[in-house]
Amino acid sequence: MTSSEPDVCVVLMTAPDRETAARLARSLVEERLAACVNVVPELRSIYRWEGAVQEETEVLLVAKTRRDCCDALTERVRVLHPYDVPEVLALGAVGGSRDYLEWVATETAP
Repeated sequence: MTSSEPDVCVVLMTAPDRETAARLARSLVEERLAACVNVVPELRSIYRWEGAVQEETEVLLVAKTRRDCCDALTERVRVLHPYDVPEVLALGAVGGSRDYLEWVATETAP
């Protein structure tokens, strides 16, 4: 990423079902916390929770936002999400289509 490109990140989240995922995605986009959220159904998650290995079907959400929106996005997910500890994992974008990066920055501007 060059210094003139927007500072964009990709945020991974999971939800228990399509309805919850769609509700979260729509809220994040409507509130301008994300420019776009992809909803990927039928993800199989295997994880350790409260001392036991769990296996569940979940839905993956992939949000694109500005880095300076990540804290607000994370807090909004915590409020809206049914999980006690929702997954919210931000990954920095190290490059990409300049037009797309600028679009993300524009769509998440206050």
